[in-house]
Amino acid sequence: MDENKIPLHIGLIMDGNGRWAKKRLMPRSFGHNAGMNAMIKIAEHAKARGVKYLTVYTLSTENLLRPQEELEGLFGLFRKYFTKNVQKLYKSGAGVKVIGDITALPEDVQALLTDGEKNSPKDPAFTLIFAINYGARSEILRACNLAIEKGEKLDASGLEAFLYTNGVPEPDLIIRTGGEMRLSNFLLYQAAYSELYFTDTLFPDFDEGELDKALAEYAKRERRFGKI
Repeated sequence: MDENKIPLHIGLIMDGNGRWAKKRLMPRSFGHNAGMNAMIKIAEHAKARGVKYLTVYTLSTENLLRPQEELEGLFGLFRKYFTKNVQKLYKSGAGVKVIGDITALPEDVQALLTDGEKNSPKDPAFTLIFAINYGARSEILRACNLAIEKGEKLDASGLEAFLYTNGVPEPDLIIRTGGEMRLSNFLLYQAAYSELYFTDTLFPDFDEGELDKALAEYAKRERRFGKI
C-alpha cells in the first residue's frame, strides 16, 4: 500500500465485546477480556503499518452508568494487564497518552494511567491513546470553561489548545466495529473531516486482517476537506 495512503491517526470505537460474549453464553467480562487482547494486537499491527496515533475508545462518560459489576470487571482488566502491555509498547518504541476525566475512576486505576503516560518515551514513533471516561461534549465544555477562567476569547486554534488532544493531529480515519453506525460522542470536534469506516465485525474478532480491510478502503477515498 502507498505509504501516503496510510492514515496518520486512527480513532477506534471498539464495540461488540458484550454481544461477542453473549453469543458464546459467557458473561460480558469474558468479552471485555477478549477485547483487551484484540486491542493490543491491533495497536501492534497499526504501528507496523505506519500509523502514528491510535485512539481507542476504552470507556465513555456514559459507560460509567453501567452496572457496577461490569465496571469493576473493566477496571480489573486494567489492573491485570495495563502495566504489562504498556511495558511491551515502550520496548517497541511506542508511547501512551490518556484523554478523558480519569478523576472519576478508582484511585489505583488513575495511578496506573498516570504512570503509563508519565513514563512514556519522549517523541515516540507510535502513540496509543486511551480515551477513558471520555465524552466529546464534556471535552468541548471543559475547553470552553478553561478559556473563560483564563479570560480568553476563543478562535479555532485557541479552542484546540484546551482540548485533551492538544498536540495530536486530527484522526484521518475512524473505525467502528459491531455494526452500529454512529460516533457515540467520540472525538466530535476532531472528526469534522475524518473518513468513517463501519464494520459488522464484533470487536474481539477484529483482527489484523480486518484492520487491513479498513486501511484498503481508506486508501480508495479522495479527501477534499470541503474543497472541489
